[in-house]
Amino acid sequence: MDIRKLVEADKVIIGSDRVLKGMAKETLKEVLVTRNIAQLIKQKVEHYAKLHDIKITELEQNSEELGVLCKKPFNISIIGVI
Repeated sequence: MDIRKLVEADKVIIGSDRVLKGMAKETLKEVLVTRNIAQLIKQKVEHYAKLHDIKITELEQNSEELGVLCKKPFNISIIGVI
């Protein structure tokens, strides 16, 4: 999966609050999390994923690297694929 292409095509939601809301509304196909995501957020994501049958993929990148991939000046630990 090419994260840069998804970002350029505006097919992602960035941020834990927005991703969790998208999961609750069942508008996401997949959730990508970094290897250093906060444990509490990861538990919430896993819970919603079980409820709504959404795939979770753990990336090899850390949050700083994902921020660079998404061309953002901040760290990103979670993105949702629309």
